[in-house]
Amino acid sequence: MNKIKGRLTILFLSLIAIITVMTVTISGEVKKIDVATENYKEKLIRFHVIANSDSDEDQELKLKVRDEIIKYLQPKLAKSNSIEESEEIIKREYDELEEISKNIIAENGYNYDVKVGIELSNFPTKQYSSVILPAGEYKALKIVIGEGKGKNWWCVMFPPLCFVDEENGVIDKETDEKLKSVLTDEEYELITQKTDKEMSRVQVKFKIVEILESIL
Repeated sequence: MNKIKGRLTILFLSLIAIITVMTVTISGEVKKIDVATENYKEKLIRFHVIANSDSDEDQELKLKVRDEIIKYLQPKLAKSNSIEESEEIIKREYDELEEISKNIIAENGYNYDVKVGIELSNFPTKQYSSVILPAGEYKALKIVIGEGKGKNWWCVMFPPLCFVDEENGVIDKETDEKLKSVLTDEEYELITQKTDKEMSRVQVKFKIVEILESIL
């Protein structure tokens, strides 16, 4: 009987030790990712397009607006070396971006209004080829079509991760160098992974942090 109690006590203490280690580890990861996300906010501009509704037509229209905006801004942001410079470029183009959006909308037989602006928006964990960004509040160019009640679409406008080759899972050398130039070595290593296994592990880690933060 005493042996059984002794084994149960050892098992209980072992479980407590494991839970404690896991809690400390997760807390450390949460803090590390929180700090990184705060830093990313100051270095990245994301692109956020929200459809009028979830109808197939409105969702297709959203993607057409997205494509034209990216096509227009890509060459203008290609030589930008900072978030400040990119933000200035985008703000100078507000009127043109609104005009482009309204033209696409009209060409497809709709008369939705469009809102264009840069603001802070919440984003979930997202993978762009070999780059995984943790969930958090990021500065974003936001385009709202009509009532803006539909599913949205997002990418990173600066550095230009909207333009990566997602089909082949690669980031071109120029984009990778720009990413390195705006992030610290620690930030770069945290979000860029070389293998599918590493990407899966980091994505799970970020998702756990995302869930914990939503609960807390």
